[in-house]
Amino acid sequence: MAGNGAVIAVCGHEAAYGRALDGLLGPDVSVVANGRALFRAVAAHRRRGEPSTVVPMTLGREPGLVADTARTLRAVPAAGPGAVLLAEPFGTAQHLVAWLRAAAGRAPADAALLVTAPSGDPFEDAELHRVAALVRRYGRHTLVEVAFDGGDPDPAEGVRRCGLLGAERVALLPASFAEIGPVGAQPVPVADIGPLVQVPALRRVLDERVADAHRRLREHGDDGITAGLAAADHHGHAHTHSPGEGHGHAHGHPHAHGPGDAHRHHHHHPSAAAADRGIRSSA
Repeated sequence: MAGNGAVIAVCGHEAAYGRALDGLLGPDVSVVANGRALFRAVAAHRRRGEPSTVVPMTLGREPGLVADTARTLRAVPAAGPGAVLLAEPFGTAQHLVAWLRAAAGRAPADAALLVTAPSGDPFEDAELHRVAALVRRYGRHTLVEVAFDGGDPDPAEGVRRCGLLGAERVALLPASFAEIGPVGAQPVPVADIGPLVQVPALRRVLDERVADAHRRLREHGDDGITAGLAAADHHGHAHTHSPGEGHGHAHGHPHAHGPGDAHRHHHHHPSAAAADRGIRSSA
C-alpha cells in the first residue's frame, strides 16, 4: 500500500469507532473514527504532501458512515485531483452473509447460532435480522437468532431465548469487527466462534479496496467522494465485489456516480453459489 500514499480506515459503531481494529490492519494504516479525527488525519497527510485513501470500515449495515465520511472529506481544503480518495466500503451486506456462513461452518451442526453486532439505528438493526435469515436459509443450522450489544435483546438475553427455543448449545457469531459482549452464566453451553474476518483477510480486502480506488481515479478521474455522499440513500456504493476479489473486468462507465445519476441497486437474496464464492474468497 506504500505506493498508494497514506491509507486511513475510518470506523463507526461496527468497529467500535476504531477500537476493534486498533493494531490489526498493519503499521501503515491509520485507524480513526469519523469526524474530527478523520479530518485531522487527512489534513496532516495533506500538509506532508501525501495523498490519502480513506476506506469506510463497514460490513454493510452502516451506509451512513460512507456518506458522513464523504462529507468530512469534502470539508478538507482541496489539494488537487487525487489528493484524497474515498474507497468503496470494506464490505456489503452480501459480503456479511458470506462471512457469517463461513464462520457458521466452524460451529457444531446442532448448535443454535446467535448473530450479534453493536446496535445501530432501527434500519441497521432490521438489516441484521435480514442477514441472519439468509444465513439460516443457506446454511445447515435450523435455529439462527439475533442479539445486539447495547440493544434488545442483548447477547445474554439472546442466549436465554435460544435455550427457551430448545437449543442445547449456542454458538456466538460476531456480525461486526467488535468482540461480542459478555453473556454471563447460562443454562446452556455457549461457544464464541471468534472474529468474523481473520487478520490476513482484513488486510487483503483493505488492500483491494485501496487498489480499486486508485484504479477508478486512473480510469475515470473519480475520487469517489461524490458517490459517497449518496451512500445512505442508495445503501452503499454502486458496485461491490465478493470479499477477497478485485476487479477482473473493465467498466465501460464510471465506477461510481454522482447523487443525481447513481444506480439504484435493489437488494436480492444471494444464491448459494454466490455466497459460496464469497466464502472461498475470505477463507
